[in-house]
Amino acid sequence: MRRRALFTLLILLTPAAFACGPAGAPADLVLRDGKVVTMDPTHPEAQAIAMTGGKVMAVGSDSEIQRYVGDGTQVIDLQGHLAVPGFIESHGHFTGLGSSLTQLDLMHAHTWQDIVDMVAAAAKDAKPGQWILGRGWHQEKWDSPPPRIVAGFQTNDLLNQVAPNNPVMLTHASGHALIANDAALKLAEVSASTPDPQGGEIIKDARGRPTGIMVDGAEGLVRRAYGKSQAGRTPEQAQEDFRNEVHLAVHDALSKGVTSFQDMGESLATIDEIKKMVDEGDMPLRLYILVSQGEATTENEANLVAHKMIDYGDGHLTVRAIGEITSDGALGSRSAWMLEPYSDDPNSTGLNVTPMARIKEIAEIGARDGFQISVHAIGDRANRETLDAYEAVFKEMNLRGDTLRWRDEHSQLLNPSDIPRFAQLGVIASMQGIHECSDAPYVIPRLGEKRAEEGAYVWRKLWDSGAVVTNGTDVPVEDIDPMASFHCSVTRYMVGTDSAFFADQALTREEALKTYTVNGAYAAFEEHEKGSLAPGMMGDVAVLDRDIMTVPADSILGTHVLYTIVGGKVVYQREDGE
Repeated sequence: MRRRALFTLLILLTPAAFACGPAGAPADLVLRDGKVVTMDPTHPEAQAIAMTGGKVMAVGSDSEIQRYVGDGTQVIDLQGHLAVPGFIESHGHFTGLGSSLTQLDLMHAHTWQDIVDMVAAAAKDAKPGQWILGRGWHQEKWDSPPPRIVAGFQTNDLLNQVAPNNPVMLTHASGHALIANDAALKLAEVSASTPDPQGGEIIKDARGRPTGIMVDGAEGLVRRAYGKSQAGRTPEQAQEDFRNEVHLAVHDALSKGVTSFQDMGESLATIDEIKKMVDEGDMPLRLYILVSQGEATTENEANLVAHKMIDYGDGHLTVRAIGEITSDGALGSRSAWMLEPYSDDPNSTGLNVTPMARIKEIAEIGARDGFQISVHAIGDRANRETLDAYEAVFKEMNLRGDTLRWRDEHSQLLNPSDIPRFAQLGVIASMQGIHECSDAPYVIPRLGEKRAEEGAYVWRKLWDSGAVVTNGTDVPVEDIDPMASFHCSVTRYMVGTDSAFFADQALTREEALKTYTVNGAYAAFEEHEKGSLAPGMMGDVAVLDRDIMTVPADSILGTHVLYTIVGGKVVYQREDGE
């Protein structure tokens, strides 16, 4: 159940100050004989690049860069491969990624029975009372339905049979629902008489019995029970587990060419632990961490402000945002907050998870203290309410949205009248390409053809309106690999098919790469130091084994990362046979 990080980083972080040397001074690292797509409009493409002191020194032809090669210069022959600015994961869950890598991976299960079998195997190896955890199931993606369904979800009957002596908690791919067996529900004190908590739902059958499905705010009941079970660890064991998960997350990101990770919410205590790792030189990934919404209270405001930091540890840690504030749930769990009822559930318009008055309160705290605000909004009502709240704060406090760069996370389902408001208000549409391709098979059943065409995952409409659109994966909801979101952004092919979901909303390849580089940097106020490969910018590079700008679309998904470079240092190199 718990696997340890077995990798060794090629080069650990060592602080270094950038100093531009005289022309022709030796570089620390030179990449040559490649295709360098710089995302710098003044010099969009080159053959080679030189880096020193963690920064880009020069870009140009092989012959132009040769003069920067000295006796101590590391030279990598790219052999014609593509080098691009390091990918920026603009929406992920960093510690969630690390934790998921120690659990059962349910993402690729074809049926509910597949998952039950995985739990049964884990139960054979587990001690009585030991929790069994998993993540990634999605009932809409199975080849066949489970034997018993209540409110669109499977029930926990089979889990009770195969793991009667172990509490089981399996998180939905979206993170907005989970299924627990009866042993876990007992520890959580959830019964037929337990009321739905605010912003959540306990799914119950016709007899009033909990089925094990806990949606949004109800998840916390089971998670708190699991948290109590972890309280018995020694501080040393807890720290060892935490660091192992961080190392797993870092390695997974770097192996996919991700050099910067925008983390959608951590406690101040977790930020303190990560800061220690940065101080120790044990964080080669660049992190932009949002403070979780529970920390944003007037009583805790001084502590919140004390944790604000920008470019700490040679640009490896920034904390200047609050989020991801959860306004609603997810489409897969029918908890996305909609203006009109679901087409396949006329009695439901989803859930408002965090009351809008509380969201506005957090936004006001952010505005007072100079924090960027980030709100999770999937349904069309959640998006409208979020934009309304932002606009109200801007007006009340006489602020300009384009300078604050507040973010709307996901922006998946929009009413047509709200599409132009992103650019008008200066609100960033922080989207994830892979969600469209992954969710597409059940979007029309949930919304109907008209609503889906008008406002579902409308990348092109937002882009053409002038909105800033970013990209990511929402990892661990999806794999962190940028290739999946890049491929989806330019094809809109439903996963596993060559059938496009409203193909007119696709982006060009240049635009898609911009969402993963320049726009991602802009969303973190970092466009002047990363996102492009121009002299003076951070030496963050991903080298790919295929030219994703020109290969046939069906070849994009097979692309691998050969090198990941952070601050002019190789921190990941693909080994033969990987």
